Amino acid sequence: MPAAYIPVLIFALIVLSFPVLALLIFKLIRPESRGGPAKFLPYECGIPPESNARGRYSARFYVVAMLFVIFDVETIFVLAWAIAFRELGWFGYFGVLVFIILLVVVLIYEWRNGALDFGPDGKKILAAYRKLTRKTAKK
Repeated sequence: MPAAYIPVLIFALIVLSFPVLALLIFKLIRPESRGGPAKFLPYECGIPPESNARGRYSARFYVVAMLFVIFDVETIFVLAWAIAFRELGWFGYFGVLVFIILLVVVLIYEWRNGALDFGPDGKKILAAYRKLTRKTAKK
C-alpha cells in the first residue's frame, strides 16, 4: 500500500469514529427519562393528537412537487443564460427561446391533462347540487 494513502486512511478513521464516540458518550451522560408514555407523545400547541401523523397523500401532491422541481430547474437555466447573454449572442437567444417554448408546451400539456387541478371541478359541484335539490323538491 503506498504511503500517500496513510493520511487519508487516518482521516477516514477519525471521521467514522467521531459520530460513534459522540453517540456513546451522550448515551452515558444523558439523564434517564421519566414521565411514562405521555412524555413520548407529540406536543402540538397543547392539543392532544387526534390521529397518526403518517397520513396518506394523494399522488397529485407528488405530481405537483415534480412540476415544481422541473420549473425550478428551468429558472436556473434561464438565469445562467441571462448571465452569459452577451457571450452567447443570437445563438444563445434562439436556444433559450426554444427551451422556453418547450416548457410552455409542457405546461399547457400538463394543464390540459389536469395535473394543475387542485380541487374538485366547480361545474361538477353545481351539477351535483342541482341534482340534489331536484330530488328534495320532488319529495
